[in-house]
Amino acid sequence: MRRCFQSLLLSLALVGGPTALAQDFPADKLEALKRDVLKLNRDLLILEEDLLYPAQSQVAFYVSMDVGEYFKLDAVKLHIDNKLTASHLYTEHQRDALVRGGIQPLFKGNLKSGSYTVSAFFTGIGPQGREYKRAATLELEKTDEPAVIELRIADSAGKQQPEFELVQWPAP
Repeated sequence: MRRCFQSLLLSLALVGGPTALAQDFPADKLEALKRDVLKLNRDLLILEEDLLYPAQSQVAFYVSMDVGEYFKLDAVKLHIDNKLTASHLYTEHQRDALVRGGIQPLFKGNLKSGSYTVSAFFTGIGPQGREYKRAATLELEKTDEPAVIELRIADSAGKQQPEFELVQWPAP
């Protein structure tokens, strides 16, 4: 489809370019042609996105944080089957947004159906102001449905420690 569009543009250029078109076509027909070309380009971009990110293989990861009294997040690394998939360093502003209830999109991509080991590594400042590194793991069974996984950081008042878990949201 894209090659068809490119061929059309190339043939217009070879015929004499926009000036030759302007002389042969009335202004209203030229405007209609421009609209059709723009619409075709938009349709091609939508089709390309559907081909690159089909709904049945989509997977999305989000980071959330509850309270943040026992842990100050500095960085997150996401691994799928021991391959680094995404990482993020947090600013003070981003940490504040997470503590206020925000959810940060970390990664969106494609996974074929099958079994995967998803690991998230959290780095920051823990209780007593010491450097704190923890990991959480999830065995993901990817089906033909899109998958959404939350990397959840929550304070445990009873343990006075942060807790880290990966939670798969139920399919709609």
